[in-house]
Amino acid sequence: MVHLNEGKKPVILSKKSFFSKMIRQRSLWFMALPGIIWYAVFAYGPMGGLLMAFQHYSPVRGLLGGPWVGFYWFEEFFQSQFVWRLIRNTVIISVYAIIFSFPIPIIFAILLNEIRHKGYKRFAQSASYLPHFISTVVVVGMMANFLTHEGPINHIITALGGRTRLFMAMPEWFRFLYISSGIWQSMGWNSIIYLAAISGINMELYEAATVDGASRFRQVFCVTLPSILPTIIILLIIAVGNILSVGYEKIILMYNPATYETADVISTFVFRRGIGSGEFSFGAAVGMFQSVVNMIIIVSANALSRRISETSLW
Repeated sequence: MVHLNEGKKPVILSKKSFFSKMIRQRSLWFMALPGIIWYAVFAYGPMGGLLMAFQHYSPVRGLLGGPWVGFYWFEEFFQSQFVWRLIRNTVIISVYAIIFSFPIPIIFAILLNEIRHKGYKRFAQSASYLPHFISTVVVVGMMANFLTHEGPINHIITALGGRTRLFMAMPEWFRFLYISSGIWQSMGWNSIIYLAAISGINMELYEAATVDGASRFRQVFCVTLPSILPTIIILLIIAVGNILSVGYEKIILMYNPATYETADVISTFVFRRGIGSGEFSFGAAVGMFQSVVNMIIIVSANALSRRISETSLW
């Protein structure tokens, strides 16, 4: 391969130079190897199972032994009486998460950066990270105990003259509880990447802003936010690209038949029917549908971001 540089001699790029570069950077490749293996085994390897979406899969007959049924399972999903409720709930929960959960770690990271007392800053960071390491089962159990008839929340409500409520069985409260508990769990952990981006800002920019008379509040909007904007955009594109990928683990622990109207999403429906009822081909078809839609959204969001801000994933 020949690479032409204007005004310079042509540079020949060969496979040997590529492999020699890999050898020189072998320490970096070894560091990346666990991640590469993880993606190969758990992300790309299972993609062969997408064949199940187009056949009547049976574990006895194997992956290639079942009869081919074309788009039967996709039609089965879209003809379901619950399909639009599932899509609506999935999109609403994802949009709420982007609107409310996404900005919180950014704000928290900026507030932490403004703390000058190092001891208090370390304590606040450590305290905010702890919920990330608490099991989802434990978090939902804590919510259930706090929100029961005899829980402290209802005690406060009755003390103020109100009536007790079964919050976990009320459809109108499900999304609030799901999003707010998610913010508590992930706020501190997700702020780490923003703190890293803030630490990379050139301090001379702050000094120049101070000389110009900018207050600390003004410096946040004129220096901090513009400097970490590329990081924010990249993470926002990734979040938008997962709009149909609401996880089922926490929802299954939180919901019940009384809250299906607002709590049931695509992943929980697939879990009940695909895993619970053994319809693996149905689950593969719906999973493929989710992946295709997410891919279209992330490609579109990336193209829009590249056109507007010149920042993109690729």
